[in-house]
Amino acid sequence: MAVEQALNDHSWVNEQRIRMVSVLMIIATVAMVTYLFVTAHGTVDRFGRPLGTDFSNVWTAGKMALDGQAADAWDWTKHHAVQQAAHHDANIPFYGWHYPPPFLLIASLLALLPYTGALIVWQAATLALALKTFRAILTGTNATLAALGFPVVLICLGHGHNGFLTGALIGGGMLLLDRRPFVAGLLLGCMIYKPQFGLIIPIALLFGGHFRAITGACLSAALLCGLTYAIWGWPVWQAFFDSLPLSQSIVIERGSTGWEKIQSAFSATRRLGGTVELGWAIQTVVTLAAVAAAAWASRRVNPAVRNAVVMTAMLLSTPYILDYDLIPMGLAIAFLVKDGMERGFLAWEKSLYAVAWAAPFVGRTVMSNLAIPLGLMAMITILVLGCRRAALLDHQGWRLL
Repeated sequence: MAVEQALNDHSWVNEQRIRMVSVLMIIATVAMVTYLFVTAHGTVDRFGRPLGTDFSNVWTAGKMALDGQAADAWDWTKHHAVQQAAHHDANIPFYGWHYPPPFLLIASLLALLPYTGALIVWQAATLALALKTFRAILTGTNATLAALGFPVVLICLGHGHNGFLTGALIGGGMLLLDRRPFVAGLLLGCMIYKPQFGLIIPIALLFGGHFRAITGACLSAALLCGLTYAIWGWPVWQAFFDSLPLSQSIVIERGSTGWEKIQSAFSATRRLGGTVELGWAIQTVVTLAAVAAAAWASRRVNPAVRNAVVMTAMLLSTPYILDYDLIPMGLAIAFLVKDGMERGFLAWEKSLYAVAWAAPFVGRTVMSNLAIPLGLMAMITILVLGCRRAALLDHQGWRLL
């Protein structure tokens, strides 16, 4: 009873514990990154992988674009050959390039730098953007420590991934939606570089009546696509579209990335032994629920709660989301905490926020060994808590319209 009471009234989630756990996570993150760099041989870490693992495909695609081979970046054999040459190691694993052509704009700029320098600049710059976005939601020393100690930060840095950029674009867009809608739309439109998160954005903007934001989103997306076409022409788009069936079959449906890394309902179904067809059926149900929640929360709901629901719905709506893509979930938690500080916390909320915050730290291990999708459960928890706050505090009921 004492444990249940502590969870219910969230008395255990206090300033001291937040500070202690966050600092420990930051120390672990710094130690991990330092260890990988100190023990590396050139640009290859002691485990035989490129430093920053997934960043290798970004830098390699950029180098291929600079060398006049932009369309070949989607050819797995050619891409891997350039990766091997770049790292002077024929045995490194293959990290495929699956992004739409607009991401080549950033990749080619990064490839102007030596690999290690590009990795450091990329991670430092995008982490700074994500942290700035977080601090625009929540301020204070403990909040900053919790942001830097969020386990997904460690995962992102280990993989050299773009989760920080995704978080800054989505979080910044939602944060500015009411005050500067056109700028918000410009940021959200840049998510054309990662279109699997794009389903929810137009729905949220339409149901919220944010037509200036829609204009901004269309403009930035069109500019990025147009600039890409002007520089590299149609071949890069043709190569991207031609690569989609293989990417779907190998990466999503067969889980070559690893079911323990992928956090979607589809992946959880496949990890539990479900067929591809069952996986798509369950993912469709989850996606439709996410769409409904985002549409409902976009109408006359407190902005902080709306932002949390919409951002989490974006993550749940796609069959392909990895644990290093969960930076927006951390920002969604920040939005809900901000609302809780202003309007009061409901029962169990702070306890469940804390559990969701910590879940990615052990998510891969638990999924690998016990087939329990902690990341998926954390996202669903945040979505449900956001909807509950909207229903109870904004007096909207559970109606979609």
